[in-house]
Amino acid sequence: MLQIAIIGYGGMGTYHVELINASDRVRVKGIFDIDEARGKAAKERGLYVYRSYQEVLADPDIAAVLIATPNDVHKKLAIRALEAGKHVISEKPVTITTTEFQEILETAAKADRTFMVHQNRRWDEDFLTIKRLKQEKLIGDVFHLESRVQGANGIPGDWRHKLAQGGGMVLDWGVHLLDQLLFMEDSRIESVYATLSYVLGDEVDDGFTALIRFESGLTAHIEVGTTNFIKLPRWYVRGTAGNAVIEDWDLSGRMIVPTYLEGIEAPKPIQAGVGLTKTMAPPSEEATAEKALPEPLQNKTSFYNNFANVVLDGQEAIVKNEEVMRVMKLIEAIFTSARENRVVTEIDE
Repeated sequence: MLQIAIIGYGGMGTYHVELINASDRVRVKGIFDIDEARGKAAKERGLYVYRSYQEVLADPDIAAVLIATPNDVHKKLAIRALEAGKHVISEKPVTITTTEFQEILETAAKADRTFMVHQNRRWDEDFLTIKRLKQEKLIGDVFHLESRVQGANGIPGDWRHKLAQGGGMVLDWGVHLLDQLLFMEDSRIESVYATLSYVLGDEVDDGFTALIRFESGLTAHIEVGTTNFIKLPRWYVRGTAGNAVIEDWDLSGRMIVPTYLEGIEAPKPIQAGVGLTKTMAPPSEEATAEKALPEPLQNKTSFYNNFANVVLDGQEAIVKNEEVMRVMKLIEAIFTSARENRVVTEIDE
């Protein structure tokens, strides 16, 4: 059983406590936060409240720390903990740049400590449904997918509006969607073209779109928006033998597949605006069939138990640091593409 201390007891820090304590092999002993009100709230919850980060690192009961602070201090806190002999979980994004992440990895290797990033959206059932659909070719070979999260509440919180602290939607939700994409498509990234939105007037992006092309032929449209009063589907996927859609996290959706029956009546032209079209006419009822979405794949264990298994038993990490680095390289390419208005290649070089 690993005892852990949470650094930063804000929204994510409080969220982690309940989930960690529901796991089999990890427990939260206490927290450290520079905000006294948060410390008081943690104490009322029965957690030990450390007076300083140094006190956390000096506690022999603490095997690991979980960093849930603003993004700009992840590197500093992680390196201090690793050098003190602690294992580390970092909230996403792991850092703001790949250079900072590489410094952490070098420190972890030198200290012989485990470092993992909390990419928890690999456990989302909507994603695991699409991953299964693609893996088992339930609509043939997937050649295009669209993954979106959209809301109408603007950029959340306070520091997420600040460039220096790693704010903006690419580093907030984008890191999740890109991690999901690369977790189910390991083909080499050929190119990315991206645009960022600044319509709310902040110094960081309030949304973005990225078109990513893989060597396998797959194209992916990744989109995050915070000014969408009418939302598009969470997932839209096209394969060589059908389409699939998932509307939202409640898994409402369906697959439409061709029936390949012989003798089916050809589509009849329809009135479209002021003209006729047969190309865009709906297929006859016999030409397609609607199917239910498959059950989502199941990860073998939770993130927290997997972390404990890595530390205590040397098992394989579900979230590997080389995978996180690949996501971070793609994020940097997205920023470059948007800034320079060009297609960026050589991401996986």
